[in-house]
Amino acid sequence: MTAHPIFSAIHVPALEPYLAQTGTIFRTFADQDSGCISYGFMAAGQRWFVKEASTPDGVSSLRRAISVHKAVAHSAIVPLSHSFRTDEGLALVYPWMSGEVLYHPTRSRHGGRATPGSPIANFRQLPLPQVHAALDSLLSAHLAVEKAGVVAVDLYDGCMLYDFEGRRMMLCDLDEYRPGPFTLQADRLPGSSRYMAPEEFVRGSVIDIRTTVFNLGRALRLLLDAGDEEKQWRGTPSQLAAIKKATAAEPERRFHSVRSLVTAWHAAT
Repeated sequence: MTAHPIFSAIHVPALEPYLAQTGTIFRTFADQDSGCISYGFMAAGQRWFVKEASTPDGVSSLRRAISVHKAVAHSAIVPLSHSFRTDEGLALVYPWMSGEVLYHPTRSRHGGRATPGSPIANFRQLPLPQVHAALDSLLSAHLAVEKAGVVAVDLYDGCMLYDFEGRRMMLCDLDEYRPGPFTLQADRLPGSSRYMAPEEFVRGSVIDIRTTVFNLGRALRLLLDAGDEEKQWRGTPSQLAAIKKATAAEPERRFHSVRSLVTAWHAAT
């Protein structure tokens, strides 16, 4: 671990001036729909990803991320290196990872998933063995999530960082994951509706590991398709059958655990 002072920081008044004074900001992410601002930061010969929240909701989200990283560690999950307070809220420090987020959740919404040359479009053109390896990383990481008693919330392609040169899938921004099961106290959970289970839109519903199974089933369905309209399936009928069970509308009809989904998926693959 680098000896840079950021890793002993407990509180800094303002994040961006602090980073500029102690290293080099080489990239800024200021258009995220979460309201957070993030920086690519270089110091002591290493690169880091620093994310700051300055709203109450954003700070709560980053505090959840700290709890998740304390509970869950996996080679396919970008680890949390440090956290500290700012006058505006809270900042988290992660190692910088090579790759591209498959979908950028920006306010300006330039382009879309079907845009030629976009990360998700490029991913969908990869040879099937590479796609299967990426999906295996996604599933394996959620075995660790399940083991820790945590459930996925806001899992979608914006959490997926793929290194096209290194052929490696990593998960990032798991800020909304939380211990489960829990009862939904709002009208809906945050997330992309394309990945979300029916119960995530119903106040008072139970959110448990079967909800995570649904989210993963949707990820498998959307990432193993050549297009964005789910009309160009690249997998097998057996894989599609496993996805159908994982994404049943009624939770009791789904696989009862991530482990059982993974077992069925590997058998189908």
